[in-house]
Amino acid sequence: MTRPNILLILADDMGYSDLGCYGSEIRTPNLDRLAASGLRFSQMYNSARCCPSRASLLTGLNPHQTGVGHMMDALGPPEYQGYLNRNCATVADVLRSAGYATYMSGKWHVGGRYDLLDDSRWEELKGSEGFPIPTQRGFDRFYGIVAGSANYFFPRLLMEDDRFLELDPAGYYFTDAITDNAVKMLDENAAANSRASANGDTEKPFFLHVTYTAPHWPLHAHEEDIARYEGKYGDGWDTLRTNRHEELKASGILSDKWQISPRNASATAWEDEGEKDWEDLKMATYAAMIDRMDQGIGRIMDKVREMGAEDNTLVMFLSDNGGCAEFLAEDSNRPEPSQYASPNPDGTPVQMGNILGQRPGPGDTFMSYSLPWANASNSPFRLFKRWTHEGGISTPFIVSWPERVKQAGVVHEPTHISDIPATCIDAGGATYPTELNGYDITPIEGVSFMDAIDNGEWKRDLPIYWEHEGSRALRIDNWKLVAEVGGEWELYDMDEDRTELNNLVESNAPKAAEMIALYESWAERCGVQPWPLTGRARMMHLRAPHNHYV
Repeated sequence: MTRPNILLILADDMGYSDLGCYGSEIRTPNLDRLAASGLRFSQMYNSARCCPSRASLLTGLNPHQTGVGHMMDALGPPEYQGYLNRNCATVADVLRSAGYATYMSGKWHVGGRYDLLDDSRWEELKGSEGFPIPTQRGFDRFYGIVAGSANYFFPRLLMEDDRFLELDPAGYYFTDAITDNAVKMLDENAAANSRASANGDTEKPFFLHVTYTAPHWPLHAHEEDIARYEGKYGDGWDTLRTNRHEELKASGILSDKWQISPRNASATAWEDEGEKDWEDLKMATYAAMIDRMDQGIGRIMDKVREMGAEDNTLVMFLSDNGGCAEFLAEDSNRPEPSQYASPNPDGTPVQMGNILGQRPGPGDTFMSYSLPWANASNSPFRLFKRWTHEGGISTPFIVSWPERVKQAGVVHEPTHISDIPATCIDAGGATYPTELNGYDITPIEGVSFMDAIDNGEWKRDLPIYWEHEGSRALRIDNWKLVAEVGGEWELYDMDEDRTELNNLVESNAPKAAEMIALYESWAERCGVQPWPLTGRARMMHLRAPHNHYV
Protein backbone atom coordinates (compact mmCIF):
# COMPACT_ATOMS: atom_id res chain seq x y z
CA MET A 1 0.00 0.00 0.00
CA THR A 2 1.16 3.55 -0.75
CA ARG A 3 2.40 5.33 2.35
CA PRO A 4 -0.24 7.72 3.71
CA ASN A 5 -0.08 11.44 3.98
CA ILE A 6 -0.33 12.43 7.65
CA LEU A 7 -2.20 15.47 9.00
CA LEU A 8 -1.75 15.95 12.74
CA ILE A 9 -3.86 18.79 14.20
CA LEU A 10 -3.50 20.14 17.74
CA ALA A 11 -5.82 22.56 19.54
CA ASP A 12 -4.67 24.61 22.52
CA ASP A 13 -6.42 24.64 25.93
CA MET A 14 -9.61 23.00 24.65
CA GLY A 15 -11.63 20.81 27.00
CA TYR A 16 -12.89 17.26 26.61
CA SER A 17 -16.48 18.22 25.78
CA ASP A 18 -15.89 21.23 23.50
CA LEU A 19 -16.56 19.54 20.14
CA GLY A 20 -19.95 18.69 18.69
CA CYS A 21 -18.95 15.04 18.34
CA TYR A 22 -17.97 15.02 22.05
CA GLY A 23 -21.21 16.44 23.41
CA SER A 24 -20.87 20.15 22.69
CA GLU A 25 -23.32 22.70 21.34
CA ILE A 26 -20.41 24.45 19.54
CA ARG A 27 -20.61 24.16 15.78
CA THR A 28 -17.77 21.89 14.58
CA PRO A 29 -19.13 20.25 11.41
CA ASN A 30 -15.75 19.54 9.85
CA LEU A 31 -14.35 17.69 12.84
CA ASP A 32 -17.70 15.99 13.31
CA ARG A 33 -17.52 14.76 9.71
CA LEU A 34 -14.08 13.23 10.32
CA ALA A 35 -15.36 11.58 13.48
CA ALA A 36 -18.52 10.23 11.82
CA SER A 37 -16.53 8.13 9.36
CA GLY A 38 -13.54 7.54 11.63
CA LEU A 39 -12.70 6.78 15.24
CA ARG A 40 -13.23 8.69 18.46
CA PHE A 41 -11.06 7.73 21.41
CA SER A 42 -12.76 8.05 24.78
CA GLN A 43 -9.58 7.78 26.87
CA MET A 44 -6.86 9.64 25.01
CA TYR A 45 -4.55 11.40 27.44
CA ASN A 46 -2.27 14.39 26.93
CA SER A 47 0.46 15.56 29.32
CA ALA A 48 -1.58 18.20 31.20
CA ARG A 49 -0.09 21.37 29.72
CA CYS A 50 1.17 23.05 26.55
CA CYS A 51 4.93 22.43 26.53
CA PRO A 52 5.00 18.91 28.03
CA SER A 53 2.25 17.76 25.67
CA ARG A 54 4.01 19.19 22.64
CA ALA A 55 7.30 17.60 23.66
CA SER A 56 5.63 14.22 24.00
CA LEU A 57 3.59 14.60 20.80
CA LEU A 58 6.68 15.50 18.79
CA THR A 59 8.95 12.76 20.15
CA GLY A 60 6.97 9.84 21.58
CA LEU A 61 8.79 10.27 24.90
CA ASN A 62 7.84 11.37 28.38
CA PRO A 63 8.32 15.16 28.57
CA HIS A 64 11.15 14.95 31.11
CA GLN A 65 13.13 12.72 28.74
CA THR A 66 13.06 15.50 26.14
CA GLY A 67 14.24 18.28 28.47
CA VAL A 68 10.75 19.80 28.79
CA GLY A 69 9.77 18.49 32.20
CA HIS A 70 8.10 21.79 33.01
CA MET A 71 7.75 24.72 30.60
CA MET A 72 10.27 26.93 28.75
CA ASP A 73 12.25 28.09 31.79
CA ALA A 74 15.65 26.55 32.49
CA LEU A 75 15.18 25.25 36.05
CA GLY A 76 18.54 23.52 36.53
CA PRO A 77 18.37 19.77 35.85
CA PRO A 78 18.68 18.71 32.20
CA GLU A 79 15.17 17.26 32.36
CA TYR A 80 13.93 20.81 33.01
CA GLN A 81 16.06 22.81 30.56
CA GLY A 82 12.99 24.16 28.78
CA TYR A 83 13.72 23.07 25.19
CA LEU A 84 14.03 19.82 23.22
CA ASN A 85 17.34 18.14 23.90
CA ARG A 86 19.54 16.43 21.32
CA ASN A 87 18.78 12.94 22.60
CA CYS A 88 15.28 12.92 21.16
CA ALA A 89 14.17 12.61 17.54
CA THR A 90 11.00 14.37 16.43
CA VAL A 91 8.39 12.60 14.36
CA ALA A 92 9.32 15.07 11.60
CA ASP A 93 12.96 13.96 11.81
CA VAL A 94 11.95 10.33 11.47
CA LEU A 95 9.41 10.78 8.68
CA ARG A 96 11.67 13.10 6.69
CA SER A 97 14.39 10.46 6.79
CA ALA A 98 11.82 8.07 5.29
CA GLY A 99 11.07 10.39 2.35
CA TYR A 100 8.27 12.58 3.68
CA ALA A 101 7.94 16.30 3.06
CA THR A 102 7.47 17.83 6.52
CA TYR A 103 5.54 21.00 7.29
CA MET A 104 4.38 22.82 10.41
CA SER A 105 1.95 25.72 10.76
CA GLY A 106 1.12 27.15 14.18
CA LYS A 107 2.63 27.14 17.66
CA TRP A 108 6.03 25.61 18.53
CA HIS A 109 6.60 26.28 22.27
CA VAL A 110 9.37 23.73 22.92
CA GLY A 111 12.29 26.01 22.10
CA GLY A 112 13.17 27.89 25.29
CA ARG A 113 11.81 31.11 26.79
CA TYR A 114 11.99 34.29 24.75
CA ASP A 115 11.37 37.67 26.39
CA LEU A 116 8.55 39.16 24.35
CA LEU A 117 9.33 42.61 25.77
CA ASP A 118 12.90 42.53 24.42
CA ASP A 119 13.00 41.98 20.66
CA SER A 120 16.66 43.10 20.45
CA ARG A 121 17.87 39.53 21.16
CA TRP A 122 15.41 37.46 19.14
CA GLU A 123 17.69 37.12 16.11
CA GLU A 124 20.63 36.24 18.36
CA LEU A 125 18.71 33.56 20.26
CA LYS A 126 16.75 31.76 17.54
CA GLY A 127 18.36 28.55 16.40
CA SER A 128 20.99 28.58 19.15
CA GLU A 129 21.47 25.57 21.40
CA GLY A 130 18.87 26.65 23.94
CA PHE A 131 16.42 28.05 21.38
CA PRO A 132 15.85 25.40 18.67
CA ILE A 133 13.32 26.17 15.95
CA PRO A 134 11.21 23.73 13.91
CA THR A 135 13.41 23.83 10.80
CA GLN A 136 16.26 22.50 12.98
CA ARG A 137 14.15 19.65 14.31
CA GLY A 138 12.92 17.93 11.18
CA PHE A 139 10.51 20.35 9.52
CA ASP A 140 11.18 21.50 5.95
CA ARG A 141 8.88 24.49 6.34
CA PHE A 142 7.47 26.40 9.32
CA TYR A 143 5.03 29.24 9.82
CA GLY A 144 3.92 30.37 13.25
CA ILE A 145 5.05 31.48 16.68
CA VAL A 146 7.81 30.01 18.81
CA ALA A 147 6.33 31.30 22.10
CA GLY A 148 3.30 30.05 24.00
CA SER A 149 0.53 32.54 23.33
CA ALA A 150 -0.17 35.63 21.28
CA ASN A 151 -2.53 38.44 20.43
CA TYR A 152 -4.55 36.85 17.61
CA PHE A 153 -4.65 40.12 15.68
CA PHE A 154 -0.98 41.03 16.20
CA PRO A 155 1.16 38.05 17.33
CA ARG A 156 4.76 38.57 18.31
CA LEU A 157 7.63 36.15 17.56
CA LEU A 158 5.94 35.27 14.27
CA MET A 159 8.26 33.28 12.01
CA GLU A 160 8.46 31.82 8.54
CA ASP A 161 11.04 29.05 8.34
CA ASP A 162 14.07 30.61 10.11
CA ARG A 163 13.27 34.32 9.93
CA PHE A 164 11.06 36.61 11.97
CA LEU A 165 8.27 38.32 10.07
CA GLU A 166 7.16 41.92 9.94
CA LEU A 167 3.40 41.65 10.14
CA ASP A 168 0.89 43.69 8.20
CA PRO A 169 -1.96 43.69 10.72
CA ALA A 170 -4.68 44.74 8.28
CA GLY A 171 -7.27 41.95 8.32
CA TYR A 172 -4.91 39.58 10.14
CA TYR A 173 -6.21 36.87 12.47
CA PHE A 174 -3.79 34.19 13.64
CA THR A 175 -6.15 31.21 13.43
CA ASP A 176 -6.91 32.09 9.81
CA ALA A 177 -3.22 32.63 9.06
CA ILE A 178 -2.33 29.19 10.45
CA THR A 179 -4.93 27.72 8.11
CA ASP A 180 -3.81 29.82 5.14
CA ASN A 181 -0.21 28.69 5.53
CA ALA A 182 -1.17 25.05 6.04
CA VAL A 183 -3.09 25.18 2.75
CA LYS A 184 -0.12 26.91 1.10
CA MET A 185 2.17 24.10 2.26
CA LEU A 186 -0.17 21.52 0.75
CA ASP A 187 -0.09 23.44 -2.52
CA GLU A 188 3.71 23.38 -2.39
CA ASN A 189 3.68 19.64 -1.81
CA ALA A 190 1.33 19.07 -4.74
CA ALA A 191 3.46 21.23 -7.03
CA ALA A 192 6.68 19.49 -5.96
CA ASN A 193 5.14 16.08 -6.57
CA SER A 194 3.89 17.17 -9.98
CA ARG A 195 7.42 18.19 -10.93
CA ALA A 196 8.84 14.98 -9.52
CA SER A 197 6.36 12.90 -11.51
CA ALA A 198 7.17 14.76 -14.72
CA ASN A 199 10.89 14.13 -14.16
CA GLY A 200 10.46 10.48 -13.22
CA ASP A 201 11.45 11.16 -9.60
CA THR A 202 9.84 9.80 -6.44
CA GLU A 203 6.91 11.78 -5.07
CA LYS A 204 6.88 12.66 -1.38
CA PRO A 205 3.87 12.14 0.89
CA PHE A 206 3.33 14.97 3.34
CA PHE A 207 3.47 15.15 7.10
CA LEU A 208 1.66 18.36 8.07
CA HIS A 209 1.50 19.36 11.73
CA VAL A 210 -1.11 22.11 12.30
CA THR A 211 -0.92 23.56 15.80
CA TYR A 212 -3.66 26.13 16.41
CA THR A 213 -3.49 28.46 19.40
CA ALA A 214 -7.30 28.48 19.59
CA PRO A 215 -9.02 28.54 21.99
CA HIS A 216 -6.14 29.54 24.33
CA TRP A 217 -6.59 32.99 25.85
CA PRO A 218 -6.87 35.85 25.00
CA LEU A 219 -10.52 35.77 23.97
CA HIS A 220 -10.04 37.18 20.47
CA ALA A 221 -12.56 36.36 17.75
CA HIS A 222 -14.34 37.72 14.70
CA GLU A 223 -17.56 39.51 15.59
CA GLU A 224 -19.56 37.45 13.09
CA ASP A 225 -18.44 34.28 14.87
CA ILE A 226 -19.22 35.70 18.31
CA ALA A 227 -22.70 36.71 17.14
CA ARG A 228 -23.46 33.06 16.35
CA TYR A 229 -23.20 32.20 20.07
CA GLU A 230 -24.01 35.37 22.00
CA GLY A 231 -27.03 34.69 24.19
CA LYS A 232 -26.75 30.91 23.90
CA TYR A 233 -25.11 30.49 27.30
CA GLY A 234 -27.74 32.30 29.34
CA ASP A 235 -28.63 29.10 31.19
CA GLY A 236 -25.14 29.04 32.64
CA TRP A 237 -22.32 26.64 33.30
CA ASP A 238 -24.24 24.23 35.54
CA THR A 239 -26.77 23.45 32.83
CA LEU A 240 -24.04 23.32 30.20
CA ARG A 241 -22.06 20.75 32.19
CA THR A 242 -25.11 18.56 32.62
CA ASN A 243 -26.21 18.81 28.99
CA ARG A 244 -22.79 17.89 27.67
CA HIS A 245 -22.50 14.97 30.06
CA GLU A 246 -25.82 13.61 28.88
CA GLU A 247 -24.73 13.90 25.25
CA LEU A 248 -21.46 12.10 25.98
CA LYS A 249 -23.36 9.23 27.58
CA ALA A 250 -25.89 9.06 24.77
CA SER A 251 -23.13 8.87 22.15
CA GLY A 252 -21.48 5.91 23.85
CA ILE A 253 -18.28 7.82 24.61
CA LEU A 254 -18.84 7.74 28.38
CA SER A 255 -20.51 5.13 30.56
CA ASP A 256 -23.89 5.76 32.16
CA LYS A 257 -22.49 4.63 35.51
CA TRP A 258 -20.01 7.49 35.76
CA GLN A 259 -21.67 10.32 37.66
CA ILE A 260 -20.80 13.90 36.83
CA SER A 261 -18.31 15.42 39.27
CA PRO A 262 -19.64 18.18 41.52
CA ARG A 263 -19.26 21.75 40.33
CA ASN A 264 -15.76 22.93 41.28
CA ALA A 265 -15.74 24.52 44.74
CA SER A 266 -14.27 27.74 43.32
CA ALA A 267 -17.16 28.19 40.86
CA THR A 268 -20.25 30.16 41.79
CA ALA A 269 -23.62 28.51 41.30
CA TRP A 270 -25.10 30.04 38.14
CA GLU A 271 -28.19 31.14 40.00
CA ASP A 272 -25.95 33.25 42.25
CA GLU A 273 -23.89 34.77 39.43
CA GLY A 274 -24.40 38.51 39.25
CA GLU A 275 -22.96 39.14 35.76
CA LYS A 276 -24.81 36.61 33.64
CA ASP A 277 -24.75 38.60 30.38
CA TRP A 278 -21.02 39.23 30.63
CA GLU A 279 -20.31 35.60 31.45
CA ASP A 280 -22.48 34.49 28.53
CA LEU A 281 -20.45 36.72 26.23
CA LYS A 282 -17.12 35.32 27.45
CA MET A 283 -18.23 31.76 26.71
CA ALA A 284 -19.69 32.86 23.37
CA THR A 285 -16.29 34.29 22.38
CA TYR A 286 -14.54 31.10 23.43
CA ALA A 287 -17.00 29.07 21.34
CA ALA A 288 -16.41 31.40 18.39
CA MET A 289 -12.68 30.67 18.53
CA ILE A 290 -13.32 26.92 18.29
CA ASP A 291 -15.83 27.51 15.49
CA ARG A 292 -13.25 29.46 13.47
CA MET A 293 -10.64 26.74 14.04
CA ASP A 294 -13.09 24.15 12.72
CA GLN A 295 -13.77 26.34 9.68
CA GLY A 296 -10.02 26.33 9.04
CA ILE A 297 -9.83 22.55 9.36
CA GLY A 298 -12.60 22.38 6.77
CA ARG A 299 -10.50 24.48 4.39
CA ILE A 300 -7.48 22.24 4.92
CA MET A 301 -9.57 19.13 4.25
CA ASP A 302 -11.01 20.78 1.11
CA LYS A 303 -7.45 21.15 -0.15
CA VAL A 304 -6.65 17.51 0.69
CA ARG A 305 -9.72 16.43 -1.29
CA GLU A 306 -8.77 18.75 -4.17
CA MET A 307 -5.40 16.97 -4.26
CA GLY A 308 -7.19 13.62 -4.53
CA ALA A 309 -5.50 12.57 -1.30
CA GLU A 310 -8.32 12.20 1.21
CA ASP A 311 -8.66 8.41 1.12
CA ASN A 312 -4.99 7.85 1.92
CA THR A 313 -4.51 10.67 4.42
CA LEU A 314 -4.28 9.78 8.09
CA VAL A 315 -5.84 12.69 10.02
CA MET A 316 -5.59 13.02 13.80
CA PHE A 317 -6.98 15.76 16.01
CA LEU A 318 -6.57 16.41 19.76
CA SER A 319 -6.01 19.11 22.40
CA ASP A 320 -2.84 19.71 24.40
CA ASN A 321 -4.58 19.78 27.80
CA GLY A 322 -7.95 20.23 29.44
CA GLY A 323 -9.87 23.47 29.65
CA CYS A 324 -7.94 26.33 31.23
CA ALA A 325 -9.18 27.79 34.53
CA GLU A 326 -6.68 30.65 34.59
CA PHE A 327 -8.14 34.04 35.46
CA LEU A 328 -6.25 36.92 33.86
CA ALA A 329 -5.82 39.64 36.44
CA GLU A 330 -5.78 43.29 35.44
CA ASP A 331 -2.34 44.79 34.82
CA SER A 332 -2.52 46.90 37.98
CA ASN A 333 -2.89 43.73 40.07
CA ARG A 334 -0.10 41.72 38.44
CA PRO A 335 3.28 41.26 40.16
CA GLU A 336 5.10 41.71 36.83
CA PRO A 337 4.32 43.38 33.49
CA SER A 338 2.47 41.25 30.98
CA GLN A 339 4.66 40.12 28.09
CA TYR A 340 1.60 39.38 26.00
CA ALA A 341 -0.38 42.60 26.26
CA SER A 342 2.07 44.82 24.38
CA PRO A 343 0.60 47.77 22.43
CA ASN A 344 -1.08 47.19 19.09
CA PRO A 345 0.78 48.38 15.95
CA ASP A 346 -1.24 51.61 15.87
CA GLY A 347 -0.06 52.37 19.40
CA THR A 348 -3.39 51.74 21.11
CA PRO A 349 -2.94 50.02 24.47
CA VAL A 350 -4.18 46.53 25.22
CA GLN A 351 -6.33 46.41 28.34
CA MET A 352 -5.01 43.37 30.16
CA GLY A 353 -7.30 41.29 32.32
CA ASN A 354 -10.85 40.12 32.86
CA ILE A 355 -12.23 43.62 33.33
CA LEU A 356 -15.81 43.41 34.50
CA GLY A 357 -18.23 44.48 31.79
CA GLN A 358 -15.61 44.75 29.05
CA ARG A 359 -16.63 43.08 25.81
CA PRO A 360 -14.15 40.35 24.80
CA GLY A 361 -13.19 39.73 21.20
CA PRO A 362 -11.26 42.79 19.88
CA GLY A 363 -7.48 43.00 19.78
CA ASP A 364 -7.29 45.72 22.42
CA THR A 365 -8.68 43.32 25.06
CA PHE A 366 -6.90 40.41 26.74
CA MET A 367 -9.26 38.17 28.68
CA SER A 368 -9.87 34.53 29.63
CA TYR A 369 -13.13 32.65 30.10
CA SER A 370 -12.09 31.52 33.61
CA LEU A 371 -12.74 28.62 35.95
CA PRO A 372 -16.52 28.02 35.85
CA TRP A 373 -16.61 27.77 32.04
CA ALA A 374 -13.47 25.61 32.05
CA ASN A 375 -15.28 23.34 34.48
CA ALA A 376 -17.99 23.00 31.80
CA SER A 377 -15.42 22.44 29.03
CA ASN A 378 -14.06 19.50 31.00
CA SER A 379 -17.48 18.01 31.77
CA PRO A 380 -17.95 15.60 33.49
CA PHE A 381 -14.44 15.47 34.94
CA ARG A 382 -12.61 17.08 37.85
CA LEU A 383 -10.06 19.90 37.64
CA PHE A 384 -8.29 21.57 34.74
CA LYS A 385 -5.17 22.18 32.69
CA ARG A 386 -2.03 21.69 34.85
CA TRP A 387 -3.62 18.89 36.95
CA THR A 388 -3.32 15.17 36.32
CA HIS A 389 -6.90 14.40 37.35
CA GLU A 390 -9.10 13.60 34.36
CA GLY A 391 -10.11 17.20 33.65
CA GLY A 392 -6.50 18.18 33.04
CA ILE A 393 -5.32 15.28 30.89
CA SER A 394 -8.36 14.01 28.94
CA THR A 395 -8.71 15.14 25.34
CA PRO A 396 -11.07 14.41 22.48
CA PHE A 397 -9.15 12.44 19.88
CA ILE A 398 -10.37 11.87 16.34
CA VAL A 399 -8.72 9.57 13.79
CA SER A 400 -9.73 9.50 10.12
CA TRP A 401 -8.12 7.37 7.40
CA PRO A 402 -10.74 6.24 4.86
CA GLU A 403 -8.51 3.57 3.28
CA ARG A 404 -7.83 1.88 6.63
CA VAL A 405 -10.70 2.68 8.99
CA LYS A 406 -13.39 0.25 7.88
CA GLN A 407 -15.81 0.69 10.76
CA ALA A 408 -16.49 4.02 12.47
CA GLY A 409 -16.78 3.82 16.22
CA VAL A 410 -15.40 4.59 19.68
CA VAL A 411 -12.09 3.22 20.98
CA HIS A 412 -12.10 2.88 24.78
CA GLU A 413 -8.52 1.73 25.47
CA PRO A 414 -6.46 4.19 27.55
CA THR A 415 -4.03 5.81 25.10
CA HIS A 416 -1.32 8.42 25.58
CA ILE A 417 -0.17 11.34 23.46
CA SER A 418 3.24 9.65 23.10
CA ASP A 419 1.50 6.86 21.17
CA ILE A 420 0.60 9.28 18.36
CA PRO A 421 4.13 9.75 16.93
CA ALA A 422 4.72 6.02 17.33
CA THR A 423 1.63 5.43 15.20
CA CYS A 424 2.65 8.03 12.60
CA ILE A 425 6.06 6.39 12.28
CA ASP A 426 4.45 2.96 11.98
CA ALA A 427 1.94 4.15 9.37
CA GLY A 428 4.70 5.87 7.39
CA GLY A 429 6.91 2.80 7.30
CA ALA A 430 9.72 4.71 8.99
CA THR A 431 12.31 3.49 11.48
CA TYR A 432 12.93 5.22 14.78
CA PRO A 433 16.67 5.93 15.02
CA THR A 434 19.15 4.98 17.69
CA GLU A 435 21.42 7.85 16.65
CA LEU A 436 20.77 11.22 14.98
CA ASN A 437 23.24 13.96 14.05
CA GLY A 438 25.90 12.36 16.23
CA TYR A 439 23.70 12.02 19.33
CA ASP A 440 22.36 8.83 20.91
CA ILE A 441 18.57 8.84 20.79
CA THR A 442 16.42 7.80 23.74
CA PRO A 443 14.26 4.80 22.74
CA ILE A 444 10.65 5.75 22.03
CA GLU A 445 8.18 5.19 24.87
CA GLY A 446 4.95 5.48 22.87
CA VAL A 447 3.19 2.47 21.38
CA SER A 448 1.59 2.33 17.93
CA PHE A 449 -2.19 1.93 17.94
CA MET A 450 -2.44 0.79 14.32
CA ASP A 451 -4.50 -2.17 15.59
CA ALA A 452 -7.18 0.32 16.63
CA ILE A 453 -7.15 1.91 13.17
CA ASP A 454 -7.40 -1.45 11.43
CA ASN A 455 -9.67 -3.29 13.88
CA GLY A 456 -11.44 -0.68 15.99
CA GLU A 457 -9.80 -1.80 19.21
CA TRP A 458 -6.38 -2.38 20.71
CA LYS A 459 -4.63 -3.11 23.98
CA ARG A 460 -1.91 -0.91 25.47
CA ASP A 461 0.13 -3.21 27.69
CA LEU A 462 2.39 -0.52 29.16
CA PRO A 463 1.51 1.86 32.04
CA ILE A 464 0.97 5.59 31.44
CA TYR A 465 2.74 8.07 33.73
CA TRP A 466 2.40 11.81 34.38
CA GLU A 467 4.08 14.54 36.38
CA HIS A 468 3.63 18.28 36.01
CA GLU A 469 4.36 20.89 38.69
CA GLY A 470 4.07 18.22 41.35
CA SER A 471 0.74 16.84 40.14
CA ARG A 472 1.36 13.21 39.30
CA ALA A 473 -0.45 10.10 38.16
CA LEU A 474 -0.15 6.52 36.93
CA ARG A 475 -2.67 4.55 34.87
CA ILE A 476 -2.52 0.74 34.63
CA ASP A 477 -5.50 -1.03 33.06
CA ASN A 478 -8.55 0.07 35.07
CA TRP A 479 -6.53 1.56 37.95
CA LYS A 480 -5.44 5.17 38.33
CA LEU A 481 -3.17 6.57 41.02
CA VAL A 482 -3.22 10.37 41.19
CA ALA A 483 -2.25 13.25 43.46
CA GLU A 484 -2.47 17.03 43.33
CA VAL A 485 0.68 19.04 43.98
CA GLY A 486 1.40 18.75 47.70
CA GLY A 487 -1.49 16.35 48.13
CA GLU A 488 -1.84 12.73 49.15
CA TRP A 489 -2.18 9.87 46.70
CA GLU A 490 -5.67 8.91 45.57
CA LEU A 491 -6.68 5.62 43.92
CA TYR A 492 -9.60 5.07 41.54
CA ASP A 493 -11.12 2.15 39.68
CA MET A 494 -11.64 3.81 36.32
CA ASP A 495 -14.00 1.12 35.05
CA GLU A 496 -16.43 2.03 37.82
CA ASP A 497 -15.52 5.63 38.55
CA ARG A 498 -13.79 7.59 35.79
CA THR A 499 -14.96 10.89 37.28
CA GLU A 500 -12.78 10.14 40.32
CA LEU A 501 -15.37 10.43 43.08
CA ASN A 502 -14.67 7.31 45.19
CA ASN A 503 -11.10 7.29 46.50
CA LEU A 504 -10.01 3.69 47.24
CA VAL A 505 -6.50 4.44 48.51
CA GLU A 506 -7.32 3.26 52.04
CA SER A 507 -9.67 0.40 51.19
CA ASN A 508 -7.21 -1.03 48.64
CA ALA A 509 -3.89 -0.18 50.23
CA PRO A 510 -1.96 -3.07 48.58
CA LYS A 511 -2.85 -1.86 45.07
CA ALA A 512 -1.95 1.70 46.02
CA ALA A 513 1.42 0.62 47.42
CA GLU A 514 2.17 -1.41 44.29
CA MET A 515 1.41 1.54 42.03
CA ILE A 516 3.29 4.05 44.18
CA ALA A 517 6.40 1.88 43.87
CA LEU A 518 5.99 1.76 40.09
CA TYR A 519 5.53 5.53 39.92
CA GLU A 520 8.63 6.20 42.02
CA SER A 521 10.71 3.89 39.83
CA TRP A 522 9.50 5.70 36.71
CA ALA A 523 10.13 9.12 38.24
CA GLU A 524 13.71 8.16 39.07
CA ARG A 525 14.28 6.74 35.58
CA CYS A 526 12.97 9.90 33.86
CA GLY A 527 14.64 12.44 36.15
CA VAL A 528 11.46 13.80 37.77
CA GLN A 529 12.38 16.24 40.55
CA PRO A 530 10.44 17.37 43.64
CA TRP A 531 8.39 20.47 42.93
CA PRO A 532 9.05 23.39 43.01
CA LEU A 533 12.63 23.37 41.76
CA THR A 534 13.55 27.07 41.91
CA GLY A 535 12.40 30.40 43.24
CA ARG A 536 10.75 31.25 39.94
CA ALA A 537 8.98 27.92 39.81
CA ARG A 538 7.93 28.39 43.44
CA MET A 539 6.39 31.78 42.63
CA MET A 540 4.52 30.30 39.66
CA HIS A 541 3.25 27.47 41.83
CA LEU A 542 1.99 29.77 44.56
CA ARG A 543 0.26 32.06 42.09
CA ALA A 544 -1.35 29.57 39.79
CA PRO A 545 -2.62 26.18 40.87
CA HIS A 546 -5.26 27.10 43.43
CA ASN A 547 -6.24 30.72 42.89
CA HIS A 548 -6.17 30.34 39.10
CA TYR A 549 -4.27 33.54 38.39
CA VAL A 550 -1.40 33.43 35.89
